[in-house]
Amino acid sequence: MGPEEPPTDFLRRFPDGLPRPSDDGACDHLEGTRLPSVELQSTTGRVVDPSRIPGWVVLFCYPMTGRPGRPIPEGWVQIPGAAGCTPQACSFRDRHHELQPLGTTVFGLSAQEAADQLEAAERLELPFPLLSDADLRFANALHLPQFEVEGLRLLRRVTLVCQTGLIRKFFYPVFPPDRNVDEVLTWLRRHGR
Repeated sequence: MGPEEPPTDFLRRFPDGLPRPSDDGACDHLEGTRLPSVELQSTTGRVVDPSRIPGWVVLFCYPMTGRPGRPIPEGWVQIPGAAGCTPQACSFRDRHHELQPLGTTVFGLSAQEAADQLEAAERLELPFPLLSDADLRFANALHLPQFEVEGLRLLRRVTLVCQTGLIRKFFYPVFPPDRNVDEVLTWLRRHGR
C-alpha cells in the first residue's frame, strides 16, 4: 500500500484472476426455510439467536477473516469463493447507513472463534456484530455449504435475507464479495416493504 492510498482501498483490493465459484445447488433448499434457534456468541459480548429477531435480518456467512501476523491457509486464493471476506465486511460497513432505513439488522457469521471475530470487528470498525458459529450448529442445522482447508471446517460464502426468522432470499454463490451488499440492497428495496 502506497502512502497516498487510503486503507479502505487496500482492504478492497482483490488479487487478479480469482477463481469464480459455481452454483452447485447447495443452497437451493434455503428459501422459505425457518432459521434454527441457535444461540451464537456475538462480538458485542452478548449471545444472539437470529431466529428470534423481528423484522429483516441479513446474515452474510463467510469463511474467515485474516488476522494480522497470522498466515492465511496455503492456497487460499485458489479456493473458489474463499478470498474476499474483509472486502465483503467492509462493503456492508460502508453501506450500513443505507440498510438501516430499510429496518434491517445485519450480522456477519463465520465458523471462527469469537476472539478472532472481535479482533476483526474492532480493526475494521464494523457497525454490526459478527456471530461465531465455531461448533457449526447453526450451519449444520441449515445444511449450509462448507469446505475444509488445513484442518479448518469453514462456511462457503452465502448471504441470507430473513424476515422474522424466515429465509426469504439467499445469494449464492457470492462473487465478487464486495458487490454482495448491492444485491442485498436492490432486493430489499424491491421486496422489503
